[in-house]
Amino acid sequence: MAQAPTSTVAVQKGKSRESVDPEALRTATVTDGNLFQVRDLEVFFPVREGFFKAMVQTQKKYVRAVDGISFDVKQGEILALVGESGCGKTTTGRTMLRLEEATGGQIYYKGLPLRNFSQRALREYRKKAQIIFQDPYNSINPKQTIFDIVAEPLEVSKLAHSQYDKEERVVKAIAEAGLRPARDYLYRYPHELSGGQRQRVCIAGATVLEPDVIVADEPVASLDVSIRNDILKLMVEHKEKLGVTYIFITHDLSLAWVISDRIAVMYLGRIIEIGQTEEVVSNPQHPYTKALISVIPVPDPEGKREHTILTGETPNAVDIPPGCRFHPRCPEAIDVCKEMAPEDVHIRDDHYAACLRLNEG
Repeated sequence: MAQAPTSTVAVQKGKSRESVDPEALRTATVTDGNLFQVRDLEVFFPVREGFFKAMVQTQKKYVRAVDGISFDVKQGEILALVGESGCGKTTTGRTMLRLEEATGGQIYYKGLPLRNFSQRALREYRKKAQIIFQDPYNSINPKQTIFDIVAEPLEVSKLAHSQYDKEERVVKAIAEAGLRPARDYLYRYPHELSGGQRQRVCIAGATVLEPDVIVADEPVASLDVSIRNDILKLMVEHKEKLGVTYIFITHDLSLAWVISDRIAVMYLGRIIEIGQTEEVVSNPQHPYTKALISVIPVPDPEGKREHTILTGETPNAVDIPPGCRFHPRCPEAIDVCKEMAPEDVHIRDDHYAACLRLNEG
């Protein structure tokens, strides 16, 4: 799935120890249409053992949440990270915002190494990169009014030049998030709103700074089905009208199919297939992707699709099996899958999959 680094990335690797200042960030431009370039990203978390177990343990254990992934995020696209709980998709999104620190590898934003951002550059970056959390009931302060919640990013970033300017920006963001008339919501509290309205408040808080990119972490998972469509439409409108790039994190491949331009399927810390949405859905190559697609509901009542039900449990991310990490559950596994880790195979265009059986014949 990893494309060859661009020349700009190669230059930045040569300057990997230099700190990136705010001026470099402000003048940076998008390279080859890619807003982000992720290279060999690793995020490991140490396992905390009990006192006595830690005393006799000879080697420290780690949860390998993200285990060497590479991909690009194009400016103005919606890239969906899809997979089961624990596959590393949320950790990937959080690391791209520096909410988690990478253990290894590198993330480039407009060609600049994110790890090397100075504190001042990181504050500048926060204005350009925002996140929408999964639960709208816990991600906003119940003691604040809607105005205070949406205005807080402006105050922290010191972007509002006056009270009038702040109010106008807040009203605009709330209206664009679909809460109209916006001024009727300014001095309400979260408990006075429905779940869908709360999520719109979260979206307004993320877009009020006019960011380049938003990481949407399961943004409709806790909402009624009737409300999900409105929220997804809103995200597409932001992409088309405001030019916002979305990293859409979901366990539901059918949602990714509806909203995304490209899909990256993750399993146990790795990207096992990536490509244009229609290409991946219509021509899946990895057995895990095939299994996910096989259980997507078909709107045609007479349509028949053979379901692939995976057996067994996802292996422990502390003790990843040798060879292909999917082989314990794979219905197509052969002996070599237990010994050899698959390399990325180019299917066509920007469609890649990591499966040993793709090299057969």
